[in-house]
This record gives sequence, C-alpha cells and structure tokens, in this order.
Amino acid sequence: MDASCLPESPTRPYAIDIVDLTYAWPQHDPILKNLCLQVPRGELWMLLGANGSGKSTLLQLMSGLLEIPEGSSIQLDRPLGYVFQNPDRQLVMPTVGADVAFGLAGEALSQIAIRQRVGAALDSVGLLHLMRRPIYALSGGQKHRVAIAGALARRSRLLLLDEPTALLDPDSQRDLIRQVRQLVDTQGLSALWITHRLEELDWADGAILLANGAIAERGRPTVLKDHLSQLLSA
Repeated sequence: MDASCLPESPTRPYAIDIVDLTYAWPQHDPILKNLCLQVPRGELWMLLGANGSGKSTLLQLMSGLLEIPEGSSIQLDRPLGYVFQNPDRQLVMPTVGADVAFGLAGEALSQIAIRQRVGAALDSVGLLHLMRRPIYALSGGQKHRVAIAGALARRSRLLLLDEPTALLDPDSQRDLIRQVRQLVDTQGLSALWITHRLEELDWADGAILLANGAIAERGRPTVLKDHLSQLLSA
C-alpha cells in the first residue's frame, strides 16, 4: 500500500474509507487512479474538482451503481443515502409521503411503523406539512429534501450528495446546505457533498480537491477555499 493511503489517525472512526481505488470506463484511461480517501464519522465534507475529474464516478462506485474493481477497497457506514443532482431522477411516487415510504417497502415494518418513520423523516427536513403534496408541485429544493427524507426514513448513517444545489436558486441553495449541516450536527450523520461553489465550503468540516484521478489537496475548508480563490483570480 502507498504511504499516502495510510489513515491520518489509525484509531479515528471513518464513515468513508477508500483504499487503492482505480476505475476506468471501457476503452478509456483510468478516471480514478489508486485513490485513497477518508471522511471522519459525524462530519460534513466537500468534494471539489474540475468536470471530468471523477467526482460523480466516485459517488456512483460508493453507492453501488458501479461495480467496485478487484483490488480496490471501499468501506462505508451503512445504510447510506444517495442524493442525485437532479431529484426528478429518483423521486418515483406521486406524493411526498408515498415517495418517502417507497424506500421502506423491502423492510418488514407495520403500516404504523412506516407512518412513524415517514413522519419523523419529513419532520427532520421541515416538510411534514407537505406529506400529501404532489411531487410535481414542489420546488427543486423541496424535492432534494424529500430525497434526503427518504434516506433518513431508511435510517441511513451516510449521505452522498452529487451537486445537489446545481439546479437551485441562491435562497434554495442556502436552505438545503443549512438543512444538511443541521442533520449532521443533530443526528450524527456523515455526509460527502460534491460542489463547484466555493462559498459552500463555509459549511463544511473538511474539503477534498480531486484532480487527475487522485487527491490533490485535503484539509480545512478555509485553507482550500483561499487556495482555490487565489488560483481563480490569478
């Protein structure tokens, strides 16, 4: 194992622990190259990188949408929830409550238990009053919060968010990241959030810059934000 893959603290609990991850799309060079990445449990971390740097591919591997290559290791807290950039791709039921309940279909729960979980999850994201609202009548930010509520109803311990504010107006952007920050702080969740917006780093516990299929920089969000700001203004 490369020395760069060794965890910063062998005794520190990680929600995400990835070692020697290499992935290539068919007939292409590897988009991820011997990647090593750790996210501490109970924290919100931001993942940044240029288009094509492998950010979304990484989340798809972590979520199980892509098969993990032999010889690579991905250890994650489970269950986990994956929030798409476009929530219309993952909300499948006609109403808010029905969509949150949909993810519980495979669990041996009574109707009373399902209603309790759905209600608690929607309350956590501030949407309990919209339980019967049609999905089509929601704003983009509300749809993202329904997707997060679905993960909470399944008792997810880890949230993976693929540029969830990319399609939102500024007010909805702030509301969504504030909501996720609150969930991390109050419910002990862990989260990895892909972003292109440097101002979102202000909400994070840590940040990672992905470049050329590997970790180029990681650490305090303020340091990474200042560094990237200087590069953009140069």
